[in-house]
Amino acid sequence: MRGLTIMVVTADAERLHAAFTFAAAAAAGGASARVHLHETAVALLAGPLTATNDEARRRAGLPTLDQIFEEADALGVRISVCQSGLALAGLTLEGIDPRIEANGPLGLFGSLGTDQFISF
Repeated sequence: MRGLTIMVVTADAERLHAAFTFAAAAAAGGASARVHLHETAVALLAGPLTATNDEARRRAGLPTLDQIFEEADALGVRISVCQSGLALAGLTLEGIDPRIEANGPLGLFGSLGTDQFISF
């Protein structure tokens, strides 16, 4: 099965939730999967991982943003952030979750191989 790379290009927590959901599904199916947060999307990592529809998800028995992040991580989904995005958000790699790595466009595209590439 081909791998899946998803790039989140905006600071929209609902898009990030969707990205983690699809990446987790791919990983659960045996594919390698990763989510890359580009520029303004990196700011979503500055505080608690929450999304607008988290309460509705909780009531429906579905994973919230922080829960789907943990599920994706447990399934082996790799998560990376744009170095420019760290600077824009006033964050450092050391100041966010230690499971997250930094990656730039050259590194990301250089490691795609045969992965399917989707942007959210």
